[in-house]
Amino acid sequence: MPRPPVTLVGPGRADRSRVAGDTVRRIMHVAGALRHHQDTEIAALGLTPAVARALYELDPDRPLPARELAEQLRCDRSNVTALVDKLERAGLVERRADPADRRQRTLVVTEAGRRMRDRVHEVLSDSRLLAGLSTEELAVLGELVWKVSDGGCPEQIGV
Repeated sequence: MPRPPVTLVGPGRADRSRVAGDTVRRIMHVAGALRHHQDTEIAALGLTPAVARALYELDPDRPLPARELAEQLRCDRSNVTALVDKLERAGLVERRADPADRRQRTLVVTEAGRRMRDRVHEVLSDSRLLAGLSTEELAVLGELVWKVSDGGCPEQIGV
């Protein structure tokens, strides 16, 4: 059952702080539901969320040193080593010598890795929770989320 919109004008004027708090809690609920769905779907692919994120961050057309992947993931290099080990065991990436500096190793996404990365992208882009919105409502929600994310946390926070 749809909930009536909260009005911020007129005699029954709602408290902005209460409305903001309620909105934040609802955003967190939606984010949690999205994360749960994504984690379940990622597990069905045989990956952990961290491994899927590492694969997602790799550009299949541009080999990348592990240290750069660690920077993109904002984590310690030792953590990336474990993630890359798992990706390599699964046949999704290969460690290869960098042609520009043979002392360096780069991470190369394999063909199987490209296919899996596409599947991970599909999972992360799944919009089933938004199916009940009209195109117009979805556009408004998109604009509001963009406004909030750009104004409140312009830094990237990951997948």
